Amino acid sequence: MKYYFDSRIRYSELDENLRLPLHSLINYFQDCSTFQSEDLGIGVEYLKEKGKLWVLTSWQISVWRYPSLGEEIRTGTWACGFHGFTGMRNFVMETKAGEPLAAAYSEWAYMDLAAGRPVRADEDEMERYGIEDPMEMEYAGRKIPVPEEQRFLEPVTVHAHHLDSNHHVNNGQYVAIAAEYLPGEFQVRRLRAEYKRQARLGDVMVPGISWTDGVCVVTLNDEAGRPYVILEFSGQDAQGENTKGDKP
Repeated sequence: MKYYFDSRIRYSELDENLRLPLHSLINYFQDCSTFQSEDLGIGVEYLKEKGKLWVLTSWQISVWRYPSLGEEIRTGTWACGFHGFTGMRNFVMETKAGEPLAAAYSEWAYMDLAAGRPVRADEDEMERYGIEDPMEMEYAGRKIPVPEEQRFLEPVTVHAHHLDSNHHVNNGQYVAIAAEYLPGEFQVRRLRAEYKRQARLGDVMVPGISWTDGVCVVTLNDEAGRPYVILEFSGQDAQGENTKGDKP
């Protein structure tokens, strides 16, 4: 079942260039899947009562244009597969006129909180979501290689504003933190993110950064060097041509 909601880009969502930043775009995607779950009766409170949780394990996001102040947009999502304890989901964002702005593929693990491990989603829940055909796009691998040489930067402490209702750092917050290390002129056209572990209030994250052929890999690690998340940012070259993220 495909699900959409309409909105308008707000001033409070914009960056200093009056464009929607990447982490705010991710918030639209996350809100869209949350709205769908709520409307289907299998949302936040339902999962809380069952002691279950969908945990994002990977993103692949392509951006062709970041919308600006006042633009009317439509955000959509649909489940495109279930395999074992993993659910796969596509996302799209487009203008009211139908111009494609961004698209994404994501994988989610269904967790049993009491057992502390992933389990298979309930048949009823999968039936409510339904399964649509995957979007036609280039699907990269989930695993992101980390270059051997990284430059490590000042640690970041997890504060309350980084957390969501699950008491973990929100997926978009990891992206917002990592994007701070990109040059101001760098426009992200494709993001890949591999979530390894969950950071909580008071945890210290040590950023590691490396550049290879115009692609930036950022890791946010614990103090022992184990990554919470690995992020790969691909952008535009000097002529404005996409290095990654071509339209499907």
